[in-house]
Order: sequence, then structure tokens, then C-alpha cells
Amino acid sequence: MSTITLNVIPVPAFRDNYLWLFHQTGDKRAYVVDPGDAEPVEKALAERGLSLAGILVTHHHPDHIGGIDRLLSRHQVPVYGPSGGSVPQVSDPVNDGDTLTLDNGASFTVIAVPGHTLDHLAYFCDQSPVPVLFCGDTLFAGGCGRLFEGKPAQMYRSLSRLAALPDDTEVYCAHEYTMANLAFARAVEGDNSALADRITREQAKRDRQQPTVPSTIGLEKSTNPFLRCDLESVKKAAQAHSGEALSSGEEVLAAVRSWKDNF
Repeated sequence: MSTITLNVIPVPAFRDNYLWLFHQTGDKRAYVVDPGDAEPVEKALAERGLSLAGILVTHHHPDHIGGIDRLLSRHQVPVYGPSGGSVPQVSDPVNDGDTLTLDNGASFTVIAVPGHTLDHLAYFCDQSPVPVLFCGDTLFAGGCGRLFEGKPAQMYRSLSRLAALPDDTEVYCAHEYTMANLAFARAVEGDNSALADRITREQAKRDRQQPTVPSTIGLEKSTNPFLRCDLESVKKAAQAHSGEALSSGEEVLAAVRSWKDNF
């Protein structure tokens, strides 16, 4: 597999969304991930002299697909996304384990990550010097997505699959939820020194009005309670909060997610 250099551009939208544009160095063909709004995408393309070559979709929520129709009215490009019809604009459906090779030479492994929604996909590329993951609303910086459709066991397995990716993988999630997520993480693991250091670093970024994403898989594994449900520290905190005996990582994740939902 050839080595490429992906340039990933954050495109802020709505109150706290990130849409992601990416292209290869020297290639003006760009792809957008989860375009919930068309206008910020069009502006970012124009400012950088890029042309839209395709759309990648992680799941069907409106803030991830709301701009597709308008983009398609201006650009005749393929739309890659979940099979099954949950996103009607998808022209090129993909499934778990597929290799999605784009016209710019980038190849992504498609990973099914049900939990937040049942159709949720993530896209992983390990061709660039630093691997890249577009994970939508499954894994956040310091957290994970709410379980709107899936079960805790599904989310546990999905997060476990992402946690198995290389530690240096850059995690491009879809929302700027980091500081709220880390405040909750501190409630779960108040003695985690790596978490305390991360809170300081990320708050400094927000003070400068900078994005806190991407993070990395390694950073998430050391500070994100939802990737630490097999650890005794998280298990004890979840048991103390829920008042229930918890045995499996799946049970711990269910308890931690319920805790976060009401935090």
C-alpha cells in the first residue's frame, strides 16, 4: 500500500460540530465527512481552491447529513455511507470490513461501530505516516456517544474495536464536547494524573479558541473512562455510583454511560 499524506481540515458548523475535509498534499480533490451543513463546506473549499470529490457519511443523524442534498445540487460526487437505506443520498454503500479506495488514492477500512446508532460506521486509513480515524459520534475526545439506538454491549464492542487501533491514530470525532467529557472523566477517575494533565492542556486550547480534536487512540486509552471499563479503577467508581455489583466491561460501560447521561 502506497504512503500518502492526508491533510485534514476542521470545518466548524452549528454550535459545536466539526465537519472534516481531507485531501492529499498536492491534490486539489477533497472529500468531506458528515456534512451536516453545506455552506461551511463550500466556503472552506473556495478558500483553499479545492474541488469536492466525494462525501463520506458515518450515520444518519441530521447534523451529519443535512447538507448533502445542497452539496449534490452543486457537485456531482459519490456519497459513501451505511447500506440499508438509513441515508437515502448514499450512492455507494459500504459495510463492515470493506476497503473504500477513493480517487485520490486514499484507502479506508470501514468499521461498523453500532451503539450511538445501529448504522454507525467509522473510517480508518493507515497509509499516512500518522493513521487517521473518522469516527463520527461513536468515540469522542474524553467520551462516547449516547446510546440512541444501540445497546451497551454493542457500544462496548465498538469502542473495543477502535481501542485496538494503533495508539498514534488521530481521532477525528464530530463534536467539541471535550471539556464537558473530561469533567465527567475526572468524576470517575479523580486520581488519574494523565487525565489531570490532559484537562490542563485542553483547557488552554479552548482558552485560545482552538479545537481540542483530533486526539489519539493512545490518549483516549489513558484518559477516557469509556475505553477504560475493564480497569478496576473505573469499575469501582461505577459500582460506587450505581450501587450495583458489576462484573463485565459491558456492565461497567452501561453504568458509566447512564451516569454520564445524568451528569
